[in-house]
Amino acid sequence: MKFLCAGADLAEAGSRGFDIDGNKLFAVRRNGQAYVYLNRCPHRGVGLEWHPDQFLDPSNSLIQCATHGALFLIEDGECVAGPCAGQSLTAIPCREDAQGLWIDV
Repeated sequence: MKFLCAGADLAEAGSRGFDIDGNKLFAVRRNGQAYVYLNRCPHRGVGLEWHPDQFLDPSNSLIQCATHGALFLIEDGECVAGPCAGQSLTAIPCREDAQGLWIDV
């Protein structure tokens, strides 16, 4: 397991990007639960963020690809709208404890 960040560094309904050993990842927190994905749209293989640490749509309820507007569910990374509908983001196994978020890479 590799340390990602302190739990307090990932706000509720927030997102944050990371570069861990050359792997571009991002984390999102929703309803107290953290989700971590590879920062790569299944449509074109590009990074998803609009600006650094900005991976969510304006309502903070879906992950949105800045390039083509594809929308993904936070809970499982499934694309529900856009050019890659039916495909999914690559989830990174993670756990959270008193120290923070840990990923299995």
